[in-house]
Amino acid sequence: MSELTHFNEQGRAKMVDISDKNETTRAAIAASSITVNESIKSQITEGTNKKGDVFAVAQVAGIMAAKNTSSLIPMCHPIFLSGINITFEWSVKEAYVINIRSEVKTVGSTGVEMEALVAASVAALTIYDMCKASGKDMIIGSTMLLSKTGGKNGDYQRETI
Repeated sequence: MSELTHFNEQGRAKMVDISDKNETTRAAIAASSITVNESIKSQITEGTNKKGDVFAVAQVAGIMAAKNTSSLIPMCHPIFLSGINITFEWSVKEAYVINIRSEVKTVGSTGVEMEALVAASVAALTIYDMCKASGKDMIIGSTMLLSKTGGKNGDYQRETI
């Protein structure tokens, strides 16, 4: 089982040793989305949601999630994050879709793809939580890695969404 990096000699899961890896600048961008109804869109855009500013809370939740990814995903290393940004944009194609984008950066020995993906996911889940009293018919859409830079495996750029 030596070619499987996340298994020990007994065939059980282990966290990979990254102590010999070079520290490099690493970044990842992930995306998710959530579809809401007309009433929820109005609450968000007009700032009338009973729980408060939906995007502000979702942004903080996404940032906190990125910082705590290693507590959620068993084989993720706890890493120092040098930057996290989360943005929200209403879709130009579909009136009630919020596109979520997370960008995470570090200088370290392992990448930040999981942190970016968790941030986008939790931001979408937080929007659901903030708005569920107004309708439970929301749909959380595909979550995906858009790009990553740094590391021995090189850069990645998603060709289509």
